[in-house]
Amino acid sequence: MQVNPIMIMEAKVTQPRSTRFLIVGAGGRHGATGNYAARQLLARGLPVRAFVRRADERADELRALGAEIAVGDLGNYEAMLAALEGVRRAYFTYPLAEGLLEATTIFASAGQAAGLRSMVNMSQITARRNHPSPAARQHWLAERVLDWSGIAVTHLRPPFFLENLITLAGTTIQTEGKIYLPYGEGRHAPIAGEDVARVAVGILTDPDPHRSKTYVPTGGVSRSMAEMATVFSRVLGRPVKYVDIPVERWRQILSSLDREVMSPYLIEHLLRVAEAHQQGEFDAITDDVHTIGGASPKSLEAFIRKNATVFGLRQEPHPDARQEALQ
Repeated sequence: MQVNPIMIMEAKVTQPRSTRFLIVGAGGRHGATGNYAARQLLARGLPVRAFVRRADERADELRALGAEIAVGDLGNYEAMLAALEGVRRAYFTYPLAEGLLEATTIFASAGQAAGLRSMVNMSQITARRNHPSPAARQHWLAERVLDWSGIAVTHLRPPFFLENLITLAGTTIQTEGKIYLPYGEGRHAPIAGEDVARVAVGILTDPDPHRSKTYVPTGGVSRSMAEMATVFSRVLGRPVKYVDIPVERWRQILSSLDREVMSPYLIEHLLRVAEAHQQGEFDAITDDVHTIGGASPKSLEAFIRKNATVFGLRQEPHPDARQEALQ
């Protein structure tokens, strides 16, 4: 598809003359780490250029907060070069879709040409050269491309997002009180997208101590899916049960969904990481959100209450719910 190489819309407020931050993926929705990072930087009064694929309501919201909006395609070198003009620090994230290596290479090359000095790269906990998931292998290779670029880079490898619980189980929790996933007895500490963004922002605003490092930001408690179902039951005030299903049964379920949302590439990744989860690959807890991001990670309880209507809350929230939602 032919796209405009770049379109930049000026913010409504005057930006201070200091380091400008480019946030790639600022219009993203799932996890929305780019959107959260842009908002958190803007809340500090720092100048942000938000790179988005389209000028929609999310871009309008960021512009209203003071961001400069750059509209373009991650696969377009000229668009990326224009977006990086005058930028010294950047956050890079790419959706779980094909094209990661090309987009990463374009970004690294444009960053070199534009004089980018440091960046934070969003990877994943499964990134390794021999992982069964093609997407995980692509993330490992993308990390290497950025390492070779000469730009100071820090990689983030989070586990599952809390937001996955909405995408993969929100409907069945609400309608059946059940979570159908092939995760076995494996454990993980899911993290909120805004907490990943806190870590990214902590690094972007003070990059030198984090140069050439890789972090695994996680939530605060590692649980099995059965244990998470118990938390859902307690918060929602009704039984929620985890139903462990075979990986191939999950393939059938995912394959029945809209191909624009659930591509074969994404399905293959989800199946392979489910197997990795069963084997304990996601069972990790770190204090990165606290030590780098400056806050405690959002709890599963607070996340459920924040998204009560999605999960079908049938009772009044606990008096502490408002306080938990702020954590």
